[in-house]
Amino acid sequence: MTKTSPETYFLGDACLCWSLGEKISRLTSLQVLYIYRQLAKDPELARLGVHDLVPSYTALAAHAHPLCDWDAVRRVVDACVAGMPSDEEKLQVRPVKHVLPVTYDGQDLARVAEHAKISPDEVIRRHTAPEYLVAMIGFRPHFPYLLGLDRSLVTPRLDSPRLAVPAGAVAIAGEQTGVYPETSPGGWNILGMTRPELLYDIEPGDAVVFRRADR
Repeated sequence: MTKTSPETYFLGDACLCWSLGEKISRLTSLQVLYIYRQLAKDPELARLGVHDLVPSYTALAAHAHPLCDWDAVRRVVDACVAGMPSDEEKLQVRPVKHVLPVTYDGQDLARVAEHAKISPDEVIRRHTAPEYLVAMIGFRPHFPYLLGLDRSLVTPRLDSPRLAVPAGAVAIAGEQTGVYPETSPGGWNILGMTRPELLYDIEPGDAVVFRRADR
């Protein structure tokens, strides 16, 4: 694995971002999450005024007061990036695992099965098979974006998003899968339901496993 030289850019005057790639991939997510874990423990960033670090699929954002010493913040983060292991295995840690029971009776289960040309039961089998990586939390508080979806289940978003997707809906869109923590608009394909309160302790870098629940 080659070293990544991230691009940096500001979002407004209170957020500096480091971009490690342009496409969603497990390797890029592992790199972002490695830097996030290292810096979350760094007291120097807090001393410099950084009050929040937010990982995404391809970038890390540092939020601080607009008048903080951004050059000093940049030096701390750049040093962490420079020290990042080149071995992919060393980027990984034993994650906290969350098992989410799912009642697979979602209104789009048949649509996903038809798109994949498999049975609904096979959709469920393939969706529950992986251990997913929590690449980031976003869209809504506690909404986990999960990497590891079986490629055969990749399904386009709905043409017309729903105005109210229920809390706890387990859904897929493109190569992503995730869970809605609260009722909200959304265009993902709903496979089933889980308990939304199970999402509250999930953090970036954790692992999620779906299990078929009894009705």
